[in-house]
Amino acid sequence: EVQLVESGGGSVQPGGSLRLSCAASGFVFSSYTMSWVRQAPGKGLEWVSIANVAEGSTGVADSVKGRFTISRDNAKNTLYLQMNSLKPDDTAIYYCVAGEYAYWGQGTQVTVSS
Repeated sequence: EVQLVESGGGSVQPGGSLRLSCAASGFVFSSYTMSWVRQAPGKGLEWVSIANVAEGSTGVADSVKGRFTISRDNAKNTLYLQMNSLKPDDTAIYYCVAGEYAYWGQGTQVTVSS
């Protein structure tokens, strides 16, 4: 059974940092492109960042460039998202996604507010 379990969300003040983790199981993690996708209140899904199969090959959306860093540890079957300089606009549910949106986690809430 495929499982993607996100953790690390929470409430933080503007300018703060959070690190999201996604523990994967039930598939060959190292063979899948992994992404983070978010959904802000009342808005649609927004792609945030991607980690390709080759470790170190990544991409981020312009809205988070320079602030968010994605990484993966294939030995631990875990995907990460380091989020720095958080803004209120980053408030959303963050989902871990495997492949071409084949598998989704349950999401973790990130709230940025003073």
